[in-house]
Amino acid sequence: MNQPDQLFKLLGVNGRDGEGLSKFAKKSGVSVRKLRYYNDNNILPSGTDLKLLLEASGLAELELTLGMGRLDSSVIGSIQKRAKDIAKIIGSEEKIEQQNQRTCSVAFTTTQGKLYRGDCQEILKTMASESVDLVFADPPFNLKKLYPSNIDDNLKSERYIHWCQQWIQECIRVLKHGGSLFLWNLPRWNVALSSFLDGRLNFRHWISVDIKYSLPIHGRLYPSHYALLYYVKGDKPNVFHPDRLPMQVCPHCYGDLKDYGGYKDKMNPLGVNLSDIWTDIPPVRHAKYKRRNGANELSLKLVDRIVEMASNEGDLIFDPFGGSGTTYMVAELKSRRWLGCAIGPVDAIIDGFKKIDEEREILNSYRARINALFLEEVKRHRRKLGLWTSESVRVKRSQTELF
Repeated sequence: MNQPDQLFKLLGVNGRDGEGLSKFAKKSGVSVRKLRYYNDNNILPSGTDLKLLLEASGLAELELTLGMGRLDSSVIGSIQKRAKDIAKIIGSEEKIEQQNQRTCSVAFTTTQGKLYRGDCQEILKTMASESVDLVFADPPFNLKKLYPSNIDDNLKSERYIHWCQQWIQECIRVLKHGGSLFLWNLPRWNVALSSFLDGRLNFRHWISVDIKYSLPIHGRLYPSHYALLYYVKGDKPNVFHPDRLPMQVCPHCYGDLKDYGGYKDKMNPLGVNLSDIWTDIPPVRHAKYKRRNGANELSLKLVDRIVEMASNEGDLIFDPFGGSGTTYMVAELKSRRWLGCAIGPVDAIIDGFKKIDEEREILNSYRARINALFLEEVKRHRRKLGLWTSESVRVKRSQTELF
């Protein structure tokens, strides 16, 4: 699955040889454009194209399917029945490639956490199994960005997915039973990675986080959300106490934007249940909140919500991709232990911790506006206008019950 140009290899075609590729296209009746599309995206051909390619190459459909790693349920069922024999074949042929070990060093420590400079996969190898309470991962999105670490952010789809699977597998190993894993990425990648996670962890939620950047994209629907996958190791999480949000009201007349009918007296005074669509997470654009120039950053509000939902004070949080250090900052402010790494420069993270008091003020301002059905200023206006509040409907209900 992680091999580049897998289709071309199976067909016996050299993708760099334009003349040879054109000859095969003419022989098979499948255009060069289509051949490159199938190969570059590791897409299994179907319909007429599949038939033509099998005839031109002499391959069997099963051989092509296996070679490209695109297994359906019937093939997987056959493999499962012959798992012992297949394991022997793979074991005898498998070659262990020696990779250059990258050194990892401690770059920064606090009373709560430790930051390593190095590749997360090397650091994960040193971590004990089932030692982490919460994993939050925000990997590079493979969008051809230039990072200070000079990592390759322009991998072919299959190589990127394989790389993600490698570090995700290790994150699962170090996660405690009942621990939670959150994966922040583009929907395009999380769709592919969810099938890998489904066979190893228990799916809880696909959370859509609405963040608009107003970027015109020709020929596509406008993408306006990121995907946050939420999985747990085991049948249920050890910790689950999500925040509650204020009820939405008109910013001008303070009236209800949603009709709760006769259920007003049953509304929780602490707020409305958190859903799996988050529309209140702002992108970090203002210079006041940014720690890295020219790079996107995670909102403190986003990470705070995850940390509050899935961890307790004293729990250990692991974030394999340091970025600007938002996860570590939130963990520090909320008395969680943390462990992280960054393959590139860590100056922005260290500098951020020098301004931890400013970050605390920002975080406190976020938290002052949640876990209440109505904010104090909203409640004050509603009382003046004779609109209901959680207190007034309860008093009314009590008076009614007396009669």
